[in-house]
Formats: sequence, C-alpha cells, structure tokens
Amino acid sequence: MQIAAIQYQTIIDYPGKLACVLFTLGCNFQCWYCHNHWLVKSHNGISCLKMDVVMDLLVERRQWLNGVVISGGEPTIHKNLPDFLSEVKSMGYSVKLDTNGSNPQMVKCILTNNLVDFIAMDIKTVPVEGEYSKVIGIPDDEIVTNIKESINIIKESGVNYQFRTTWLPGIHNLNTIESIQSNYLGEISLIINTFTFENGILADQLKKF
Repeated sequence: MQIAAIQYQTIIDYPGKLACVLFTLGCNFQCWYCHNHWLVKSHNGISCLKMDVVMDLLVERRQWLNGVVISGGEPTIHKNLPDFLSEVKSMGYSVKLDTNGSNPQMVKCILTNNLVDFIAMDIKTVPVEGEYSKVIGIPDDEIVTNIKESINIIKESGVNYQFRTTWLPGIHNLNTIESIQSNYLGEISLIINTFTFENGILADQLKKF
C-alpha cells in the first residue's frame, strides 16, 4: 500500500467512532474541485510512509482509537488493498473505506470478505455518459457502468454505508440531486457536502504543469 499521509484523530470521518485516517496515494479520477489534489498526481513528488511506521502507529493507538478510515486518493486502485484491510482488522479496529466506486470488482471483493465495517461512496453526479466526465476529468463511457454496479453492490452488501456528493456550482441543481436520489438510491438518503476552496483545488494545480 502507498500511504501518503495520516490524520491521527478524527470524530467526523467515521460515524460513531474515534478514528484515524490513512490517505492513499493516487487516483484514477481528476475531479477539478478535489481538495486532496496533492494526492492525485504523482508529479507532486510525495514520499510515501514506510509501512512498518504505519503499522507500528496503528498498534500504538489501539488504546484510544476504535476506527481506521482508508481514504485517498482512491484506495481501490491498489491491488494489495484487501490484504492491507485484513491486517488492519486483525488489530481489532473497525474499518471504513472511502471510494469513488470506479472499481466494482474490488468493492465486491472487500465486502464479500468482510474486510470493512463501513463504506462511503462518492457519487460525483448523475451516472450518465457525458455528464460524469464533466466532473471526473476523464472519459466516462465505462466509468458510469462501474459506478452503477458499485452502488448496487454496496446497497446489497449488508454492511453499513453512505452515499454522498459534493454540490458543484454550474454542475448540480435540484434536479441533479433528485435524479441521483430517485433513480439510484431510492429511500437511501444522499449526503450533500459543500464545495470549498479551503485546501485549494486540482484545477489550479493542473495549470502549473
């Protein structure tokens, strides 16, 4: 696993848990508004943490943390994610995974093998060809199928989950939210996050290269 950073303590990233957040390096999307933009592109020159350092920290913090969040970047692009999740769970932690839902095969593997206790998926906008690409910055012809598949896998998994989106001016409106809610989630509430420039955005970083 490529762990680029750690948030040592949080009470908001894992509902009901005092947790730390492990941020993986790299993402297969290029969402222009991403506030974790420094994790997306390899040219940022980030040095990943040594895994023995990460694991030692998790061992030390078992006394007062009861949850670990794996976020990114996009964790599911890493082939050894299942092994890593298994190791973290073996320490007695509850594990939450944040994902963009682009890799339904990995999502299914993780859920069917009980490697997480909570999963949160970002639905960027209505998963329709030509719309998703406006947000993720890459062609969406295969992506939208994967997104819809991941939604169904998560809904049927029996694991605690949430779906969320970030309200984007010029992209989202009430019809957008209603379409996601009614066509893909049904009675499940879509969590809407506020767009922010607080940590900068990827679009500004891409101008430098």
